[in-house]
Amino acid sequence: MTARSLAGKRVVVVGGSAGIGRAFAVRAIADGARLVVVARRELPAEVLAAAASATSVSADIREPDACARVGQVAADTLGEIDLLLISAGYAPLKAFAEVDAEDWIKVLSTNVIGVHQIIQAHLPILGPSAVIAVLSSDSVRHPHRALGAYSASKAAMERSLVAWRLEHPGYRFSCIEVGATVPTDFISDFDPDLLGVVAGEWISRGLVPSTHMTPETVADTLAGIFASALENPNVGLEHVTLKSPAAPMTP
Repeated sequence: MTARSLAGKRVVVVGGSAGIGRAFAVRAIADGARLVVVARRELPAEVLAAAASATSVSADIREPDACARVGQVAADTLGEIDLLLISAGYAPLKAFAEVDAEDWIKVLSTNVIGVHQIIQAHLPILGPSAVIAVLSSDSVRHPHRALGAYSASKAAMERSLVAWRLEHPGYRFSCIEVGATVPTDFISDFDPDLLGVVAGEWISRGLVPSTHMTPETVADTLAGIFASALENPNVGLEHVTLKSPAAPMTP
């Protein structure tokens, strides 16, 4: 079987300073992709030093001007792009009755509006049959206590991909549903006391597997999938699910 590689592919990774986004950027660099990496914190110099062609952009996708600037950098640097991977996300850990307007503004402006604006900014430079992949969460289909606003925003994002797919059928808009992955920055801002309470419930309901994926294994798997898809433009990737091969979760 021929090994699949992103060598020479023109790739934009949004949310590349930590977790799966960073791991994917490192993998794409190792493959020899031409890369633009976007994050609120720029990639470390030692990571970029290994890249034949990579540009790091510091930007907050909640800001419309920042999204437009990212698109311009990608256009200037890459011309066209083959793959846009969006892994940026925000999750408040709160009882749903305590989620306030500020929480909703942050989660929707990042997970829905920001994603929309990034796609808008890159639409003019998408190459033929480009893949636009956005990371989602298994919490959309398997609700987690205290993640109601987050899962609702991801559900809205998933439906927005359907609208993009309907109106731009020449491109491949892909929802990447990801299960428990450790370590990432996902829980870095969570209240540790509340996390201790809800984590017990998540475990009891089978929402937390006994083994976890790592950002590196997820990134390696996605890199292989995307590399293969880019070599086969007539194959769609509407919904890809990655989760630990543990016992199935209970509803």
